[in-house]
Amino acid sequence: MTDKTGWWRSAAIYQVYIRSFADGNGDGIGDLAGVRARLDHLAQLGIDAIWFTPWYPSPMDDGGYDVADFRDIEPLFGTLAEAEELLAEAHARNIRVIIDIVPNHCSDEHRWFQAALAAGPGSPERQRFWFRPGRGPDGAEPPNNWKSRFGGPAWTRVPDGEWFLHLYSSRQPDFNWENPDIRQEFEDVLRFWFDRGVDGFRIDVADGLVKDPRLPDVEDGDETPFSDMEGLHEIYRSWRKIADSYAGERVLVGEMWLPDMSRAARYLRRDELHSAFNFDFLVCPWDAGRFRDVITRTLLAHDEVGAPAAWVLSNHDVTRHVTRYGRQGDTGFSFANRLHELPVDRELGTRRARAAALLTLALPGGLYVYQGEELGLWEIQDIPDELRQDPVWARTNGTDPGRDGCRVPIPWSGDEPPFGFGTGDAWLPQPAAWSAYTASAEAADPTSMLSLYRDGLRIREEQAALGAGTLEWLSLGDGVLAFTRDPGFTFVLNFSASPVPLPPGEVLLASGPVTDTLPTDTAVWLRS
Repeated sequence: MTDKTGWWRSAAIYQVYIRSFADGNGDGIGDLAGVRARLDHLAQLGIDAIWFTPWYPSPMDDGGYDVADFRDIEPLFGTLAEAEELLAEAHARNIRVIIDIVPNHCSDEHRWFQAALAAGPGSPERQRFWFRPGRGPDGAEPPNNWKSRFGGPAWTRVPDGEWFLHLYSSRQPDFNWENPDIRQEFEDVLRFWFDRGVDGFRIDVADGLVKDPRLPDVEDGDETPFSDMEGLHEIYRSWRKIADSYAGERVLVGEMWLPDMSRAARYLRRDELHSAFNFDFLVCPWDAGRFRDVITRTLLAHDEVGAPAAWVLSNHDVTRHVTRYGRQGDTGFSFANRLHELPVDRELGTRRARAAALLTLALPGGLYVYQGEELGLWEIQDIPDELRQDPVWARTNGTDPGRDGCRVPIPWSGDEPPFGFGTGDAWLPQPAAWSAYTASAEAADPTSMLSLYRDGLRIREEQAALGAGTLEWLSLGDGVLAFTRDPGFTFVLNFSASPVPLPPGEVLLASGPVTDTLPTDTAVWLRS
Protein backbone atom coordinates (compact mmCIF):
# COMPACT_ATOMS: atom_id res chain seq x y z
CA MET A 1 0.00 0.00 0.00
CA THR A 2 1.33 3.46 -0.87
CA ASP A 3 2.63 5.55 2.03
CA LYS A 4 0.00 8.19 2.79
CA THR A 5 2.06 9.94 5.46
CA GLY A 6 4.75 10.84 2.92
CA TRP A 7 2.77 10.75 -0.32
CA TRP A 8 5.73 11.69 -2.50
CA ARG A 9 7.78 8.69 -1.29
CA SER A 10 5.68 6.22 -3.25
CA ALA A 11 3.47 8.34 -5.51
CA ALA A 12 2.53 7.41 -9.07
CA ILE A 13 2.83 10.71 -10.95
CA TYR A 14 1.50 11.30 -14.45
CA GLN A 15 3.32 13.73 -16.74
CA VAL A 16 1.10 16.01 -18.82
CA TYR A 17 2.76 17.72 -21.77
CA ILE A 18 -0.04 20.24 -22.14
CA ARG A 19 0.23 20.97 -25.87
CA SER A 20 -0.27 17.30 -26.66
CA PHE A 21 -2.70 16.05 -24.01
CA ALA A 22 -6.16 17.33 -25.02
CA ASP A 23 -7.44 20.34 -26.96
CA GLY A 24 -10.49 22.02 -25.44
CA ASN A 25 -11.02 24.90 -27.88
CA GLY A 26 -10.40 23.34 -31.29
CA ASP A 27 -7.22 25.19 -32.26
CA GLY A 28 -5.16 21.98 -32.51
CA ILE A 29 -3.12 22.73 -29.39
CA GLY A 30 -3.69 21.12 -26.00
CA ASP A 31 -4.86 23.41 -23.22
CA LEU A 32 -6.14 23.54 -19.64
CA ALA A 33 -9.74 23.10 -20.78
CA GLY A 34 -8.71 19.84 -22.43
CA VAL A 35 -6.95 18.66 -19.28
CA ARG A 36 -9.97 19.49 -17.14
CA ALA A 37 -12.22 17.50 -19.48
CA ARG A 38 -9.93 14.45 -19.15
CA LEU A 39 -9.30 14.47 -15.40
CA ASP A 40 -11.56 11.46 -14.95
CA HIS A 41 -9.24 9.44 -17.23
CA LEU A 42 -6.42 10.15 -14.80
CA ALA A 43 -8.55 9.43 -11.75
CA GLN A 44 -9.63 6.10 -13.26
CA LEU A 45 -6.01 5.31 -14.13
CA GLY A 46 -5.19 5.52 -10.43
CA ILE A 47 -2.41 8.10 -10.32
CA ASP A 48 -1.62 10.19 -7.24
CA ALA A 49 -0.44 13.41 -8.89
CA ILE A 50 -0.02 15.22 -12.19
CA TRP A 51 3.19 16.90 -13.26
CA PHE A 52 2.54 19.68 -15.78
CA THR A 53 5.25 20.82 -18.17
CA PRO A 54 5.52 24.64 -18.28
CA TRP A 55 2.19 26.43 -18.58
CA TYR A 56 3.61 29.96 -18.44
CA PRO A 57 3.44 32.64 -21.16
CA SER A 58 6.04 31.77 -23.78
CA PRO A 59 6.86 32.33 -27.45
CA MET A 60 7.14 28.53 -27.61
CA ASP A 61 10.59 28.43 -29.15
CA ASP A 62 11.28 25.42 -26.90
CA GLY A 63 7.79 24.13 -26.21
CA GLY A 64 7.24 26.42 -23.23
CA TYR A 65 10.63 25.95 -21.58
CA ASP A 66 11.40 29.48 -22.78
CA VAL A 67 9.38 31.33 -20.15
CA ALA A 68 8.41 34.99 -20.61
CA ASP A 69 6.49 35.37 -17.33
CA PHE A 70 6.66 32.97 -14.37
CA ARG A 71 3.47 34.28 -12.74
CA ASP A 72 0.83 33.74 -15.40
CA ILE A 73 -0.59 31.18 -17.85
CA GLU A 74 0.21 30.95 -21.56
CA PRO A 75 -2.89 32.31 -23.41
CA LEU A 76 -2.82 29.32 -25.79
CA PHE A 77 -3.45 27.16 -22.72
CA GLY A 78 -5.97 29.32 -20.87
CA THR A 79 -5.97 31.74 -17.95
CA LEU A 80 -4.72 31.92 -14.39
CA ALA A 81 -8.33 31.55 -13.21
CA GLU A 82 -8.63 28.31 -15.24
CA ALA A 83 -5.42 27.00 -13.68
CA GLU A 84 -6.84 27.65 -10.22
CA GLU A 85 -10.07 25.85 -11.19
CA LEU A 86 -8.05 22.91 -12.52
CA LEU A 87 -6.17 22.73 -9.22
CA ALA A 88 -9.43 22.60 -7.30
CA GLU A 89 -10.91 19.96 -9.61
CA ALA A 90 -7.81 17.78 -9.40
CA HIS A 91 -7.72 18.06 -5.62
CA ALA A 92 -11.40 17.10 -5.48
CA ARG A 93 -10.35 13.83 -7.15
CA ASN A 94 -7.49 13.34 -4.65
CA ILE A 95 -4.96 14.16 -7.37
CA ARG A 96 -2.10 16.47 -6.43
CA VAL A 97 -0.53 18.90 -8.89
CA ILE A 98 3.18 19.50 -9.55
CA ILE A 99 4.24 22.18 -12.01
CA ASP A 100 7.48 22.83 -13.84
CA ILE A 101 9.76 25.65 -12.79
CA VAL A 102 12.56 26.70 -15.15
CA PRO A 103 15.21 28.50 -13.07
CA ASN A 104 18.21 28.07 -15.36
CA HIS A 105 16.98 30.35 -18.12
CA CYS A 106 14.07 32.38 -19.47
CA SER A 107 12.78 33.53 -22.84
CA ASP A 108 14.51 36.34 -24.69
CA GLU A 109 11.08 38.03 -24.42
CA HIS A 110 11.22 38.07 -20.59
CA ARG A 111 11.05 41.65 -19.27
CA TRP A 112 14.43 41.34 -17.54
CA PHE A 113 16.25 40.22 -20.67
CA GLN A 114 14.64 42.95 -22.75
CA ALA A 115 15.76 45.45 -20.11
CA ALA A 116 19.28 44.01 -20.23
CA LEU A 117 19.46 44.44 -24.00
CA ALA A 118 18.30 48.04 -23.72
CA ALA A 119 20.57 48.96 -20.80
CA GLY A 120 23.87 48.09 -22.43
CA PRO A 121 27.25 46.80 -21.23
CA GLY A 122 28.12 47.12 -17.55
CA SER A 123 24.55 47.83 -16.45
CA PRO A 124 22.87 46.25 -13.40
CA GLU A 125 20.28 44.78 -15.76
CA ARG A 126 22.94 42.79 -17.56
CA GLN A 127 24.26 41.38 -14.29
CA ARG A 128 21.15 39.19 -14.08
CA PHE A 129 22.48 37.22 -17.07
CA TRP A 130 25.89 36.14 -18.34
CA PHE A 131 26.88 38.99 -20.67
CA ARG A 132 30.57 39.10 -21.54
CA PRO A 133 32.86 40.71 -24.15
CA GLY A 134 34.11 38.40 -26.83
CA ARG A 135 37.63 37.14 -27.38
CA GLY A 136 40.05 38.20 -30.09
CA PRO A 137 41.11 41.66 -31.27
CA ASP A 138 37.59 42.80 -32.15
CA GLY A 139 35.69 40.56 -29.69
CA ALA A 140 34.31 38.53 -32.58
CA GLU A 141 34.93 35.16 -30.89
CA PRO A 142 32.69 33.80 -28.09
CA PRO A 143 33.93 34.30 -24.50
CA ASN A 144 34.67 30.57 -24.17
CA ASN A 145 34.23 27.28 -26.02
CA TRP A 146 31.04 26.07 -24.31
CA LYS A 147 28.55 24.34 -26.57
CA SER A 148 24.77 24.53 -26.42
CA ARG A 149 23.04 21.29 -25.45
CA PHE A 150 20.78 21.95 -28.44
CA GLY A 151 23.73 22.15 -30.83
CA GLY A 152 26.03 24.98 -31.89
CA PRO A 153 27.78 27.51 -29.64
CA ALA A 154 26.43 28.45 -26.20
CA TRP A 155 26.94 32.17 -26.89
CA THR A 156 25.14 34.71 -29.08
CA ARG A 157 26.39 38.20 -29.88
CA VAL A 158 24.16 41.25 -29.51
CA PRO A 159 24.46 44.43 -31.64
CA ASP A 160 26.59 46.33 -29.08
CA GLY A 161 29.26 43.61 -29.33
CA GLU A 162 28.75 41.70 -26.09
CA TRP A 163 27.80 38.03 -25.96
CA PHE A 164 25.25 36.28 -23.73
CA LEU A 165 25.29 32.69 -22.51
CA HIS A 166 22.57 30.16 -23.34
CA LEU A 167 23.13 26.47 -22.62
CA TYR A 168 20.08 25.72 -24.76
CA SER A 169 18.44 27.76 -27.54
CA SER A 170 19.73 31.23 -28.35
CA ARG A 171 16.26 32.39 -27.34
CA GLN A 172 16.83 31.04 -23.81
CA PRO A 173 19.38 33.25 -22.03
CA ASP A 174 20.80 31.74 -18.83
CA PHE A 175 20.22 33.53 -15.54
CA ASN A 176 23.23 34.49 -13.43
CA TRP A 177 22.53 32.94 -10.04
CA GLU A 178 25.36 34.96 -8.51
CA ASN A 179 22.93 37.89 -8.68
CA PRO A 180 20.65 38.27 -5.61
CA ASP A 181 17.78 39.48 -7.82
CA ILE A 182 17.53 36.01 -9.36
CA ARG A 183 17.46 34.24 -6.00
CA GLN A 184 14.77 36.54 -4.63
CA GLU A 185 12.71 36.32 -7.80
CA PHE A 186 12.47 32.55 -7.79
CA GLU A 187 11.72 32.36 -4.09
CA ASP A 188 8.84 34.74 -4.76
CA VAL A 189 7.69 32.61 -7.71
CA LEU A 190 7.62 29.51 -5.51
CA ARG A 191 5.41 31.31 -3.00
CA PHE A 192 3.15 32.67 -5.75
CA TRP A 193 2.23 29.17 -6.90
CA PHE A 194 2.26 27.51 -3.47
CA ASP A 195 -0.23 30.17 -2.39
CA ARG A 196 -2.48 29.04 -5.24
CA GLY A 197 -2.41 25.43 -4.10
CA VAL A 198 0.20 23.67 -6.22
CA ASP A 199 1.67 20.67 -4.40
CA GLY A 200 5.19 20.90 -5.72
CA PHE A 201 7.65 21.80 -8.45
CA ARG A 202 9.65 19.78 -10.91
CA ILE A 203 12.89 21.73 -11.36
CA ASP A 204 14.12 21.89 -14.93
CA VAL A 205 17.91 21.59 -15.40
CA ALA A 206 18.22 21.37 -11.62
CA ASP A 207 21.97 20.65 -11.87
CA GLY A 208 22.80 23.64 -14.08
CA LEU A 209 21.85 26.88 -12.33
CA VAL A 210 25.27 27.71 -10.88
CA LYS A 211 28.23 28.31 -13.19
CA ASP A 212 31.91 28.74 -12.45
CA PRO A 213 32.17 32.58 -12.60
CA ARG A 214 35.55 32.25 -14.33
CA LEU A 215 33.72 30.71 -17.32
CA PRO A 216 36.71 28.48 -18.20
CA ASP A 217 36.99 26.58 -21.45
CA VAL A 218 36.08 22.90 -21.25
CA GLU A 219 37.73 19.93 -22.88
CA ASP A 220 36.18 16.72 -24.21
CA GLY A 221 32.63 17.59 -23.14
CA ASP A 222 33.52 18.15 -19.46
CA GLU A 223 30.47 19.95 -18.00
CA THR A 224 31.97 20.66 -14.57
CA PRO A 225 31.94 24.48 -14.96
CA PHE A 226 28.16 24.55 -15.47
CA SER A 227 26.79 21.41 -13.87
CA ASP A 228 26.63 20.03 -10.31
CA MET A 229 28.36 23.03 -8.75
CA GLU A 230 28.52 23.17 -4.96
CA GLY A 231 26.55 26.43 -4.75
CA LEU A 232 23.39 24.64 -5.83
CA HIS A 233 22.90 23.08 -2.42
CA GLU A 234 22.48 26.46 -0.73
CA ILE A 235 19.77 27.37 -3.24
CA TYR A 236 17.81 24.19 -2.69
CA ARG A 237 18.08 24.43 1.08
CA SER A 238 16.40 27.83 0.88
CA TRP A 239 13.71 26.41 -1.43
CA ARG A 240 13.12 23.50 0.94
CA LYS A 241 12.49 25.90 3.81
CA ILE A 242 9.84 27.61 1.71
CA ALA A 243 8.20 24.30 0.74
CA ASP A 244 8.23 23.11 4.34
CA SER A 245 6.52 26.31 5.50
CA TYR A 246 3.35 25.25 3.65
CA ALA A 247 0.88 22.62 4.82
CA GLY A 248 0.30 19.40 2.92
CA GLU A 249 3.84 18.19 2.18
CA ARG A 250 4.77 20.35 -0.80
CA VAL A 251 7.58 18.74 -2.81
CA LEU A 252 10.60 19.61 -4.93
CA VAL A 253 11.66 17.20 -7.69
CA GLY A 254 14.95 17.59 -9.54
CA GLU A 255 15.79 16.93 -13.18
CA MET A 256 19.50 16.13 -13.12
CA TRP A 257 21.33 14.19 -15.83
CA LEU A 258 24.44 13.40 -13.79
CA PRO A 259 26.89 10.55 -14.53
CA ASP A 260 27.38 9.67 -10.86
CA MET A 261 24.30 8.51 -8.94
CA SER A 262 25.92 9.22 -5.59
CA ARG A 263 26.44 12.85 -6.65
CA ALA A 264 22.78 13.14 -7.61
CA ALA A 265 21.73 11.66 -4.27
CA ARG A 266 23.49 14.50 -2.43
CA TYR A 267 20.68 16.79 -3.58
CA LEU A 268 18.17 14.53 -1.82
CA ARG A 269 19.38 15.08 1.71
CA ARG A 270 16.58 15.87 4.12
CA ASP A 271 17.00 19.65 3.89
CA GLU A 272 17.19 19.83 0.07
CA LEU A 273 15.08 18.24 -2.68
CA HIS A 274 12.53 15.52 -1.97
CA SER A 275 13.28 13.35 -5.00
CA ALA A 276 14.86 13.27 -8.46
CA PHE A 277 14.28 11.34 -11.65
CA ASN A 278 16.27 8.14 -12.05
CA PHE A 279 17.63 8.58 -15.55
CA ASP A 280 20.07 5.66 -15.25
CA PHE A 281 16.99 3.44 -15.16
CA LEU A 282 15.42 5.22 -18.14
CA VAL A 283 18.46 4.83 -20.41
CA CYS A 284 19.16 1.22 -19.40
CA PRO A 285 19.12 -1.24 -22.35
CA TRP A 286 16.93 -4.33 -22.22
CA ASP A 287 19.18 -6.63 -20.19
CA ALA A 288 18.56 -8.37 -16.86
CA GLY A 289 22.04 -7.77 -15.48
CA ARG A 290 22.07 -4.10 -16.42
CA PHE A 291 18.66 -3.51 -14.84
CA ARG A 292 19.65 -5.30 -11.66
CA ASP A 293 22.81 -3.23 -11.40
CA VAL A 294 20.96 0.06 -11.93
CA ILE A 295 18.26 -0.84 -9.40
CA THR A 296 20.82 -1.95 -6.81
CA ARG A 297 22.92 1.20 -7.17
CA THR A 298 19.83 3.41 -7.12
CA LEU A 299 18.44 1.95 -3.92
CA LEU A 300 21.83 2.05 -2.19
CA ALA A 301 22.47 5.70 -3.11
CA HIS A 302 19.00 6.76 -2.03
CA ASP A 303 19.10 4.77 1.20
CA GLU A 304 22.28 6.59 2.22
CA VAL A 305 20.39 9.92 2.27
CA GLY A 306 16.99 8.59 3.36
CA ALA A 307 15.30 9.49 0.07
CA PRO A 308 12.92 7.50 -2.14
CA ALA A 309 13.82 6.45 -5.67
CA ALA A 310 11.70 7.77 -8.56
CA TRP A 311 11.50 5.38 -11.51
CA VAL A 312 10.82 6.63 -15.03
CA LEU A 313 10.68 4.94 -18.45
CA SER A 314 9.91 7.86 -20.80
CA ASN A 315 9.31 11.61 -20.85
CA HIS A 316 8.90 14.54 -23.24
CA ASP A 317 12.63 14.64 -24.09
CA VAL A 318 13.43 11.00 -24.91
CA THR A 319 12.45 8.34 -27.42
CA ARG A 320 9.36 6.46 -26.20
CA HIS A 321 10.31 3.13 -24.66
CA VAL A 322 8.05 0.99 -26.88
CA THR A 323 10.33 2.07 -29.71
CA ARG A 324 13.59 1.80 -27.75
CA TYR A 325 12.84 -1.71 -26.50
CA GLY A 326 11.79 -2.86 -29.97
CA ARG A 327 14.99 -1.84 -31.71
CA GLN A 328 17.09 -4.45 -33.44
CA GLY A 329 20.31 -3.32 -31.82
CA ASP A 330 20.90 -0.82 -29.01
CA THR A 331 17.80 -0.66 -26.80
CA GLY A 332 19.12 2.09 -24.52
CA PHE A 333 18.92 5.86 -24.93
CA SER A 334 21.44 8.62 -25.46
CA PHE A 335 21.00 12.27 -26.44
CA ALA A 336 24.15 11.93 -28.53
CA ASN A 337 22.37 9.61 -30.97
CA ARG A 338 18.64 8.88 -30.98
CA LEU A 339 19.20 5.87 -33.28
CA HIS A 340 16.23 6.63 -35.50
CA GLU A 341 17.88 4.65 -38.29
CA LEU A 342 17.61 1.31 -36.45
CA PRO A 343 14.77 -1.07 -37.43
CA VAL A 344 12.02 -1.38 -34.80
CA ASP A 345 9.87 -4.41 -34.04
CA ARG A 346 6.87 -2.71 -32.40
CA GLU A 347 5.30 -5.99 -31.27
CA LEU A 348 8.51 -6.86 -29.43
CA GLY A 349 8.80 -3.34 -28.03
CA THR A 350 5.23 -3.45 -26.76
CA ARG A 351 5.73 -6.83 -25.07
CA ARG A 352 8.82 -5.51 -23.32
CA ALA A 353 7.12 -2.23 -22.42
CA ARG A 354 4.33 -4.17 -20.71
CA ALA A 355 6.90 -6.08 -18.66
CA ALA A 356 8.79 -2.86 -17.85
CA ALA A 357 5.56 -1.27 -16.61
CA LEU A 358 5.12 -4.03 -14.06
CA LEU A 359 8.77 -3.67 -13.05
CA THR A 360 8.48 0.06 -12.33
CA LEU A 361 5.21 -0.45 -10.47
CA ALA A 362 6.79 -3.13 -8.27
CA LEU A 363 9.98 -1.29 -7.28
CA PRO A 364 10.40 0.56 -3.97
CA GLY A 365 9.70 4.28 -4.23
CA GLY A 366 7.66 6.37 -6.64
CA LEU A 367 7.23 6.36 -10.39
CA TYR A 368 6.36 8.61 -13.32
CA VAL A 369 4.09 7.77 -16.24
CA TYR A 370 4.51 9.91 -19.36
CA GLN A 371 1.24 10.65 -21.14
CA GLY A 372 0.46 8.00 -23.75
CA GLU A 373 2.72 5.48 -22.06
CA GLU A 374 -0.40 3.93 -20.56
CA LEU A 375 -1.72 3.47 -24.12
CA GLY A 376 1.44 1.82 -25.43
CA LEU A 377 2.23 4.64 -27.87
CA TRP A 378 5.47 4.55 -29.82
CA GLU A 379 7.85 7.21 -31.14
CA ILE A 380 6.69 8.83 -34.38
CA GLN A 381 9.89 8.94 -36.40
CA ASP A 382 8.54 9.92 -39.82
CA ILE A 383 7.27 13.45 -39.09
CA PRO A 384 7.79 15.52 -42.27
CA ASP A 385 10.77 17.83 -41.90
CA GLU A 386 8.69 20.93 -42.60
CA LEU A 387 6.43 20.14 -39.64
CA ARG A 388 9.14 19.60 -37.03
CA GLN A 389 9.19 22.29 -34.35
CA ASP A 390 11.89 21.25 -31.88
CA PRO A 391 14.79 23.76 -31.89
CA VAL A 392 17.17 20.80 -31.63
CA TRP A 393 16.25 19.90 -35.21
CA ALA A 394 17.04 23.40 -36.46
CA ARG A 395 20.20 24.00 -34.41
CA THR A 396 21.77 20.72 -35.56
CA ASN A 397 20.80 21.31 -39.20
CA GLY A 398 18.69 18.17 -39.15
CA THR A 399 21.37 15.80 -37.87
CA ASP A 400 19.39 15.31 -34.64
CA PRO A 401 15.67 14.64 -35.30
CA GLY A 402 14.84 16.16 -31.93
CA ARG A 403 11.97 15.43 -29.59
CA ASP A 404 8.84 15.99 -31.65
CA GLY A 405 8.34 12.25 -32.11
CA CYS A 406 7.50 11.69 -28.43
CA ARG A 407 5.30 14.80 -28.29
CA VAL A 408 2.68 13.89 -30.89
CA PRO A 409 -0.83 14.57 -29.47
CA ILE A 410 -2.30 11.48 -27.85
CA PRO A 411 -5.42 9.67 -29.18
CA TRP A 412 -8.64 9.58 -27.18
CA SER A 413 -11.36 8.14 -29.44
CA GLY A 414 -12.50 7.56 -32.99
CA ASP A 415 -11.08 5.90 -36.09
CA GLU A 416 -9.09 8.70 -37.67
CA PRO A 417 -7.06 11.78 -36.67
CA PRO A 418 -7.35 13.82 -34.54
CA PHE A 419 -8.74 10.85 -32.52
CA GLY A 420 -10.76 13.00 -30.14
CA PHE A 421 -7.75 15.16 -29.25
CA GLY A 422 -9.82 18.14 -30.38
CA THR A 423 -12.06 19.26 -33.20
CA GLY A 424 -9.30 20.50 -35.51
CA ASP A 425 -6.06 19.13 -36.88
CA ALA A 426 -3.48 18.47 -34.17
CA TRP A 427 -0.31 20.58 -34.11
CA LEU A 428 1.76 17.50 -34.97
CA PRO A 429 0.37 14.73 -37.25
CA GLN A 430 -0.90 11.53 -35.64
CA PRO A 431 -0.47 8.17 -37.40
CA ALA A 432 -3.57 6.37 -38.69
CA ALA A 433 -2.43 3.24 -36.83
CA TRP A 434 -3.33 4.93 -33.55
CA SER A 435 -7.00 4.15 -34.19
CA ALA A 436 -6.47 0.92 -32.24
CA TYR A 437 -4.64 2.73 -29.43
CA THR A 438 -7.19 5.32 -28.35
CA ALA A 439 -8.11 5.55 -24.69
CA SER A 440 -11.69 4.66 -25.59
CA ALA A 441 -10.72 1.51 -27.49
CA GLU A 442 -8.27 0.34 -24.84
CA ALA A 443 -10.67 0.96 -21.95
CA ALA A 444 -12.97 -1.67 -23.47
CA ASP A 445 -10.17 -4.23 -23.89
CA PRO A 446 -9.09 -6.10 -20.72
CA THR A 447 -5.83 -7.13 -22.44
CA SER A 448 -4.81 -3.59 -23.46
CA MET A 449 -1.91 -1.55 -22.13
CA LEU A 450 -4.38 0.81 -20.47
CA SER A 451 -6.03 -2.06 -18.63
CA LEU A 452 -2.60 -3.31 -17.53
CA TYR A 453 -1.72 0.10 -16.07
CA ARG A 454 -5.08 0.45 -14.36
CA ASP A 455 -4.81 -3.02 -12.85
CA GLY A 456 -1.21 -2.49 -11.84
CA LEU A 457 -1.85 0.84 -10.14
CA ARG A 458 -4.92 -0.55 -8.36
CA ILE A 459 -3.09 -3.63 -7.06
CA ARG A 460 -0.10 -1.49 -6.11
CA GLU A 461 -2.42 0.57 -3.92
CA GLU A 462 -3.95 -2.52 -2.34
CA GLN A 463 -0.79 -4.51 -1.59
CA ALA A 464 1.03 -3.71 1.64
CA ALA A 465 4.29 -4.94 0.06
CA LEU A 466 4.29 -2.31 -2.69
CA GLY A 467 5.14 1.39 -2.69
CA ALA A 468 7.85 2.58 -0.30
CA GLY A 469 10.08 -0.06 1.29
CA THR A 470 12.83 -2.49 0.35
CA LEU A 471 13.39 -5.57 -1.82
CA GLU A 472 15.48 -8.74 -1.72
CA TRP A 473 16.91 -10.26 -4.89
CA LEU A 474 16.18 -13.83 -5.93
CA SER A 475 18.45 -16.00 -8.07
CA LEU A 476 16.32 -17.78 -10.66
CA GLY A 477 18.92 -18.25 -13.38
CA ASP A 478 20.69 -16.25 -16.06
CA GLY A 479 18.54 -13.64 -17.76
CA VAL A 480 15.87 -13.65 -15.04
CA LEU A 481 15.29 -10.58 -12.86
CA ALA A 482 13.47 -11.53 -9.66
CA PHE A 483 12.95 -10.13 -6.19
CA THR A 484 10.65 -10.39 -3.20
CA ARG A 485 9.02 -7.69 -1.13
CA ASP A 486 7.47 -8.20 2.28
CA PRO A 487 4.89 -9.26 3.02
CA GLY A 488 4.42 -12.07 0.52
CA PHE A 489 5.13 -10.49 -2.89
CA THR A 490 7.36 -11.87 -5.66
CA PHE A 491 8.30 -10.22 -8.94
CA VAL A 492 9.82 -12.09 -11.90
CA LEU A 493 10.79 -10.80 -15.36
CA ASN A 494 12.22 -13.21 -17.92
CA PHE A 495 14.80 -11.52 -20.18
CA SER A 496 16.18 -14.87 -21.40
CA ALA A 497 15.48 -16.45 -24.78
CA SER A 498 13.48 -19.39 -23.35
CA PRO A 499 10.55 -19.82 -20.93
CA VAL A 500 11.48 -20.34 -17.29
CA PRO A 501 9.61 -22.14 -14.49
CA LEU A 502 7.18 -19.97 -12.58
CA PRO A 503 7.88 -19.79 -8.83
CA PRO A 504 5.06 -20.85 -6.50
CA GLY A 505 2.37 -18.33 -5.66
CA GLU A 506 -0.93 -16.86 -6.78
CA VAL A 507 -0.69 -14.78 -9.95
CA LEU A 508 -1.80 -11.24 -9.14
CA LEU A 509 -0.96 -9.75 -12.54
CA ALA A 510 1.12 -10.66 -15.59
CA SER A 511 2.25 -8.62 -18.56
CA GLY A 512 1.30 -11.47 -20.91
CA PRO A 513 -0.13 -15.00 -20.86
CA VAL A 514 1.54 -17.35 -18.34
CA THR A 515 1.06 -20.99 -17.40
CA ASP A 516 3.47 -22.93 -15.18
CA THR A 517 6.27 -21.20 -17.11
CA LEU A 518 7.06 -17.56 -17.76
CA PRO A 519 7.62 -16.68 -21.44
CA THR A 520 10.44 -14.49 -22.73
CA ASP A 521 10.02 -10.73 -22.17
CA THR A 522 7.17 -11.30 -19.73
CA ALA A 523 6.77 -10.17 -16.12
CA VAL A 524 4.55 -11.52 -13.35
CA TRP A 525 3.45 -10.49 -9.87
CA LEU A 526 2.93 -13.34 -7.40
CA ARG A 527 1.45 -13.47 -3.91
CA SER A 528 2.66 -16.18 -1.58
